[in-house]
Amino acid sequence: MIRYLKSAPSQQDAADADRKVRQTVEGILDDVAQRGDEAVRDLSTRFDKWEPDAFRLTQDQIDELIASLPAQVIGDITFAQAQIRRFAQAQLGTIRDLEIETLPGVRLGHRNIPVASVGCYIPGGRYPMVASAHMSVLTAKVAGVKRVIACTPPLAGKAPAATIAAMSMAGADEIYVLGGIQAVAAMAIGTKTIKPVDMLVGPGNAFVAEAKRQLYGRVGIDLFAGPTETLIIADDTADAEMCATDLLGQAEHGPTSPAILLTTSTRIASQIEAEIERQLTRLATADVASVAWRDHGQVILCDTEQEMLEEADRIASEHVQVLTHNPRWFLENMTNYGALFLGKQTNVAFGDKVIGTNHTLPTKKAARYTGGLWVGKFIKTCTYQEVDDAASAMVGEYCSRLCAIENFAGHKEQADLRVRRYGGRNTV
Repeated sequence: MIRYLKSAPSQQDAADADRKVRQTVEGILDDVAQRGDEAVRDLSTRFDKWEPDAFRLTQDQIDELIASLPAQVIGDITFAQAQIRRFAQAQLGTIRDLEIETLPGVRLGHRNIPVASVGCYIPGGRYPMVASAHMSVLTAKVAGVKRVIACTPPLAGKAPAATIAAMSMAGADEIYVLGGIQAVAAMAIGTKTIKPVDMLVGPGNAFVAEAKRQLYGRVGIDLFAGPTETLIIADDTADAEMCATDLLGQAEHGPTSPAILLTTSTRIASQIEAEIERQLTRLATADVASVAWRDHGQVILCDTEQEMLEEADRIASEHVQVLTHNPRWFLENMTNYGALFLGKQTNVAFGDKVIGTNHTLPTKKAARYTGGLWVGKFIKTCTYQEVDDAASAMVGEYCSRLCAIENFAGHKEQADLRVRRYGGRNTV
């Protein structure tokens, strides 16, 4: 039996908030489309109080920012990027072009072609997301994208040095200190000073996520992203301290971030609230994490592992930590998740920052139908066909009859022409 000891609130408030965000974003995208650079500058001044001579950094400015950082910071960024590059290159190695002769004289195949240009949004604000530069810019470059541009907002009125360093070290071809909807709009729609891209990637707040949603179709996107989510699956081999630490470690992302404990342990279920309160007293980001836990935290008690599996697949969380006696059982049986973190020795922070897997992952149950960002997202798999004379005539006869069934006269004539030309017959 599944018991919901702490449940999330109604979704009505979230729906009302989403509606306001949609309207705001729609107006700003229209403004950028109509006024271009002038709108971008006005919006940057309005939202970020940022109005530099140029939003794009010169190489001298980039070099100066990198030089301002301690050697340890550069070393840590280098280490993280080496892990992400290594895994992305291994993933790329699994993607192969294909050509096969399906019938005598019929060659079918596909080519894997990198997207030509990509715009990466790197969030800033309270949490300057240095790691997002690795996950987006670097992964795109490994995939073979020729032009990768990156935008990030200013931090306390200045260009965020560590983020800029990560962008540059990851291989960004153009770097802009520009945030919010205006950055996403400029990259997708284009202005006189920013050439538009073919695809947008990267996380962001609700406004950035909605801007990507509205721009989808004009450009490609990585995925539709909502607030960060975490799910802890725990049995009696786990403990309340680790469960609480890992729940709050993701709840600090924002006040609407769901954090869910799914457990078969009555001990942990009974201890978790007190342990979370204890940890909140010393957590520097408790002002955010406490609200997320209060409003979006859940505790779900199950009788069996099978019940936990079924509930976890229903939730389809972005991040799933498995703190059980046999974590790989969930790897073998679970189907709906953004990323799995197996065992007590790993955690979501490793994946978010350094270990090598990508941290841009599906939210809002999108894990039911998509995985996260990886090199394959930057690659188009495009098919082709090549047919010799005899095969053209043979396939043409089948095609002609099938087109007739569907009343496609023009399609039928395409097939009939090949039969006449290459089959040595006057009619089909």
